[in-house]
Amino acid sequence: MSINQKRRLVLTGLGILPLMLAGCSKEKPLVVHGQDITGANFGRDFNLQGPNGKRYTLNDFKGKALMIFFGFTQCPDVCPTALARAVEIKGLLGEDADKLQVLFITIDPERDTPEMLEAYTNAFDPSFMGLYGTLDETQAVAKEFKIYYKKVPTGSSYTMDHSALSYIFDTDGKLRLSLSHAQSAQECAEDIRQLLA
Repeated sequence: MSINQKRRLVLTGLGILPLMLAGCSKEKPLVVHGQDITGANFGRDFNLQGPNGKRYTLNDFKGKALMIFFGFTQCPDVCPTALARAVEIKGLLGEDADKLQVLFITIDPERDTPEMLEAYTNAFDPSFMGLYGTLDETQAVAKEFKIYYKKVPTGSSYTMDHSALSYIFDTDGKLRLSLSHAQSAQECAEDIRQLLA
């Protein structure tokens, strides 16, 4: 066998290797309206407190698909719109609605008390859960999930600028999807349904 033939064989093998590895992956390929971020090296976990005082990690939600949105209760438009869309998504999932857990993680723990978070999420759906941490924990989880947020003074008070993505984890606790704020509830439900099949 010539050197060129050996080189061709090695290069052909290298070209096939990614396809073979993809075939070995447990996650089936997704055809989605959002962004497939399967295998992302961020969003690996969190350790935050719920309104009941209990601390939660990703492991606590295994067995369900998980939608995570970062925001704050005094948000005038993006956050209520995102949570209202989540309500609609659950409705569109029909019999699978209970297989989706929605988490609202506050980026404003100074003002978002446990009581406020609980009242806020319950106003949309009693199954939705608000999570919070200290200022340092909030900064750490935002960094882990590549979420942008910033306090912006408004006269005697302030508001929060922040990212408007929803992250979706599969039932094994693996980050799979990023849904943009512009996606319709129908598009989101179609994407999430693939993780429940």
